[in-house]
Amino acid sequence: GNGMKPGRHERRSAEMEFGGTLGATCIPVFLPLTVLYLLSVCQSPGAIVVQWPPPLPPSTHLWHPWVPAIIGGWIALQVFLYLLPVGKISQGLVLRDGSRLKYPINGFQALCVTGLLLGLCLWLGMPLGNLFDLMLPLAVCATAVAYLLSLYLYMRSFWAPPHALALGGNTGNPLYDFFMGRELNPRIGSFDLKYFCELRPGLIGWVVLNLAMLMKEVELRGSPSLPLLLVNSFQLLYVTDALWNEEAVLTTMDIVHDGFGFMLAFGDLAWVPFTYSLQAVFLVGHPHTLSPLAALGIIILNGVGYYIFRKSNSQKNQFRRDPTHTSVAHLETIATATGKRLLVSGWWGFVRHPNYLGDILMALAWSLPCGISHIVPYFYVIYFTILLIHREDRDERQCRAKYGVAWDTYCRRVPYRIIPYLY
Repeated sequence: GNGMKPGRHERRSAEMEFGGTLGATCIPVFLPLTVLYLLSVCQSPGAIVVQWPPPLPPSTHLWHPWVPAIIGGWIALQVFLYLLPVGKISQGLVLRDGSRLKYPINGFQALCVTGLLLGLCLWLGMPLGNLFDLMLPLAVCATAVAYLLSLYLYMRSFWAPPHALALGGNTGNPLYDFFMGRELNPRIGSFDLKYFCELRPGLIGWVVLNLAMLMKEVELRGSPSLPLLLVNSFQLLYVTDALWNEEAVLTTMDIVHDGFGFMLAFGDLAWVPFTYSLQAVFLVGHPHTLSPLAALGIIILNGVGYYIFRKSNSQKNQFRRDPTHTSVAHLETIATATGKRLLVSGWWGFVRHPNYLGDILMALAWSLPCGISHIVPYFYVIYFTILLIHREDRDERQCRAKYGVAWDTYCRRVPYRIIPYLY
């Protein structure tokens, strides 16, 4: 993947993944519960992850009559912005039947228009901070939307032609196929459901929730705090970068390989906005002060992480598109039996996955403004590091199978996987 969708799993093989049927049965139950639990912990006074009895909210706190309207309105707004004839149209990769789908590249414009509308709403006095108290019902409703969408996707896939199905999500096991997704690019007319969900409602929703936490803090304490301003700016930079480079998504495993089922629907619509905003939610109830020096250190850390992440991804994408381009032509490469060449200098000669290194440094910078007395704000960086190490391990096996001897040569030249001198 291009790392823009943290928490996403690429799948390349036909064998069952994520623990097969057992995983596909448990994950749709446990992941939503994890989201609700983490939000409850963040909003509880102690914010202790392992405590007995756990801070379970009363069921009345899980539902609010306004929430379906908020989520429905939000998705409708993003659909409207997706359909606006602005930005360019880009082609996806060649599909099994030889065709290529067209995609509108206007996510960055959608983010800008959303920002202007939010500014207008705040100016008109909309109490955006109220979303802090609605986080649980919002997460419950987003999960319900993901379930309904997945059910719709599963049902409609039985009318799809065989070449339109994903290779991995058609085992004939209903639970597993519902989870993995049977259809590769489900569309209503020219509206691509998977591509829309991938970068719009959840990703832009995440920065809106962050802003709501900032407004709540202003409401409670009269002014925004430095830590929350840092979390807001870092994550806004990340989301803006993802949407500015939206076209890169068209070559990721999510779009090219994975069916659209519960795994991606829940990840896009609930997991991303509600677990990636945990730092902001945490800071509302557990204010932390940062010295100017500490703040500067954290800003530098985020800057270095972002620089490594962006530069290494750009170098790889440029090399894939045009190996003779002046920016990459001087780089040293190893020839492989498949005709492809492996980069062994530049960022990719530094560690095998420089983009993951950048990602982890940024994730750490997002958590540090919360102080070090609680583990909950570090959920993202811990989960993400485990995920990337798992993904890197799978990557490694794929490349060894694909490139053979050339890969062994590359590994000798570039011994460190993600973190130089450490891993």
